[in-house]
Amino acid sequence: MRFIYSVVALLLYSATAFSQHQEIATKPEMWKGKQENLLDTSSLLYAFKSGTVNGHFRYFFMATDNAKGLTDFYGNAAGGGIRYETAKFKGFQFAVSGFYIFNIGSSDFTKKDPTTGLGSRYETNLFDIEDPNNKKDLDRLEEFYLKYNFKKSNITIGRQLINTPFINLQDGRMRPTGVEGVWVNLNEFKKIQLEAGILNAISPRGTVKWYGVGESIGIYPSGVNADGSKAGYPGNVEASNLIQVGIHHTISKKATLHAWNLVVPKVFNSALLQLDFTLPAQEKDHQYYGSLQAVKQHALQDGGNEDPAKRFIEKDNGSFSYGARVGYKTPIWDLSLNYNRITKEGRYLMPREWGRDPFFTFMPRERNEGFGDVHGVVAKAAYSIPQKRLKLNIAGGYFKLPDVRNTQLNKFGMPSYMQVNLDVRYAFAGMFQGMDAQVLIVGKWNQGDLYQQAKYELNKVNMVLYNFVLNYHF
Repeated sequence: MRFIYSVVALLLYSATAFSQHQEIATKPEMWKGKQENLLDTSSLLYAFKSGTVNGHFRYFFMATDNAKGLTDFYGNAAGGGIRYETAKFKGFQFAVSGFYIFNIGSSDFTKKDPTTGLGSRYETNLFDIEDPNNKKDLDRLEEFYLKYNFKKSNITIGRQLINTPFINLQDGRMRPTGVEGVWVNLNEFKKIQLEAGILNAISPRGTVKWYGVGESIGIYPSGVNADGSKAGYPGNVEASNLIQVGIHHTISKKATLHAWNLVVPKVFNSALLQLDFTLPAQEKDHQYYGSLQAVKQHALQDGGNEDPAKRFIEKDNGSFSYGARVGYKTPIWDLSLNYNRITKEGRYLMPREWGRDPFFTFMPRERNEGFGDVHGVVAKAAYSIPQKRLKLNIAGGYFKLPDVRNTQLNKFGMPSYMQVNLDVRYAFAGMFQGMDAQVLIVGKWNQGDLYQQAKYELNKVNMVLYNFVLNYHF
């Protein structure tokens, strides 16, 4: 009997092995798929074969020219990625994308400025901020989701990219911030659109891993607590998920109201209300526009941890911000004046790992997160020549912040500053169609008291940041 069992087992193994392996003389067929000339358009196979493939190659040079006597930094990054999404199959779609990055010649990010003991602030975000020595193994599964489309709406489950006031792709580095969870877009109502989701993991810009919601808070520099002690919340925020809801109400053809609410259970709640409106100008295709915005934030329970030294936000603390903008737009010009105020109520706190500020005064390469008692004024001018595929953006701003030693309202020891951005973009045509280039130059100048301490100056003020980006999409 044992002999019979052995023979049967051997035959089964041989049949299985034969079915799983190819003869040496045959061509590899691991990726063969089906090759029928006629496919059933209602089949799953047809949905996969009718899917879309997109590619993206990107080169990024960044350099920080700090004040005399302080260390300068630079970075060179190159990478590429592929994205695939199936056609719809009974309303369902599947998508997957990934991206790789190489450090092709940069500063030694392990070396610190000898005066301050601080390292690169901007350039490390091109790679992996948790492992500055990593120059080759920089890859990330960016999207991996299943989407169900119904009528004008959809629901997406898995790893994906979203852009909202509180959680967004962020301003440019090599790759954006990604999220994991469930996200719904409802567009069934005539004047109301709804976005909502529950997220359980985040992969911040400048990282290659995926982190739980609480784990992701504090990967970036964390500053100080309100009492001036080093912030202890990195790795100690107790949060397994977050809930975000956005409602867009079209009041009329000229006005839209946006309402957003973000809840991180046991940590904090942030709510935003924004009204956008337009007014026609005398000339055709010209218009005036404006917006009003308010953001209210408050802590929930213990602010992330029972230990006060490890909380992301102080218990019973909160903040309030309001802003406005007015502008004039033509087919060529877009001019605007923007203002934002964070009151003395407390520091405006949002995990920097999750996205950039939603304020009208936001300028690439600096933020006002972590501060209270702030006045910001920014003038912006955008000029485009569509037939030349050229865009020019200039912005200048003044930001009045609390004193660098006022840790109650200044989390990162950032002085008041002036900032000017020059952004030039060009899209190629003809032989190089699909390629675009960007040059961004950022200058920041001190407007506060540095107390003769370089730590308040390095990578913050009295500096110029140079960026050159080259993209190729196909």
